[in-house]
Amino acid sequence: MKVLIISGTNHKGSTYNTGRILAEKLTSAENISEIFLPRDFGNFCCGCAKCITESEDKCPHYTELHPVTEMLDASDVLIFTTPTYVFHATGQMKAFLDHYGWRWMVHRPEEKMFGKQAVVISTAAGMGMKSAMKDVADSCFFWGIPRVYKYGKAVMETDWGRVKPEIKATIGKKTDSLAGKILGREGRVGITLKTRGLFFIMSMMQKNGFNEADVKYWKDKGWTQGKRPWR
Repeated sequence: MKVLIISGTNHKGSTYNTGRILAEKLTSAENISEIFLPRDFGNFCCGCAKCITESEDKCPHYTELHPVTEMLDASDVLIFTTPTYVFHATGQMKAFLDHYGWRWMVHRPEEKMFGKQAVVISTAAGMGMKSAMKDVADSCFFWGIPRVYKYGKAVMETDWGRVKPEIKATIGKKTDSLAGKILGREGRVGITLKTRGLFFIMSMMQKNGFNEADVKYWKDKGWTQGKRPWR
């Protein structure tokens, strides 16, 4: 199993460490890759919409983004770790996700996504994890990832080293549970009714869509003729 951690900050704090603990329960260290934002990708979307109306390789940041995209596609499990910043995901994480609007099901979803699992993790000293996780989980769902788990935890500290042992023990138990669910679905990730329903609606829409690049993509995949990106 290949696991990719996408960290919404360069700082290895409580959120990152929680994600790393989970990753190490899923696979061996050599099968874990990491992306730190903005270290590995720090550009803001220009809003030119060329990725949607023309092709993703028309993005002004395509050269920097493409290696990251390849890492996303090559992984079985994506672990997004974002500390809670003012009740939301970090700006770096949001800027990263903005670059994948073209991959939403309304446009040109990547079929590999329909066989993956994702985990969104957020911690805070106090509150706000729910809305922070939603920022990321929305993109995961609309990319087509059928199993998206969320784990938010108030650690009551700003430094991982000062987090109380009993809180770390709770994190240990929760990551055990998450790992069990993910490993139980390894190689046979079921497509949820919600994902099937949205995909069906999009397939109907793309038969006479408004964006030529999207219509061609869906037609070439056979998705408007009844084929599906899952088995």
